[in-house]
Amino acid sequence: MSTEKQKEAARQNIEKAREVESERAHGEDIPYPPGLSTAEEDRLPVEDFAFPRERKEPLIDASHVRNAVARFDQVEGVTDKERDEAWGRIQAAAQRFGVHLHEQDWRELFVGGKEKKV
Repeated sequence: MSTEKQKEAARQNIEKAREVESERAHGEDIPYPPGLSTAEEDRLPVEDFAFPRERKEPLIDASHVRNAVARFDQVEGVTDKERDEAWGRIQAAAQRFGVHLHEQDWRELFVGGKEKKV
């Protein structure tokens, strides 16, 4: 269930997106946000994802590695074994792109969060 605050934020995001698209349609040169388009993400091989079966959390550069860590606890419908494998892929990508991970294990990401594990 969404809270009223979330619903209002979604309404504002939709309104802003409509304004920007209208301005682009009328000739404004407004750059697209950085990141992957859906088409670009669809073309990535499965081994470029932390969660390849779900095609979640691409690991193609340092920014995406940091994002994968930040969103790790938001991936639903995966087993602990899949999380272990994804964490290994994230650690390898972090080393490859020079990202320092403070956590040694993915379970540390859940401590203090909504899904606190003891």
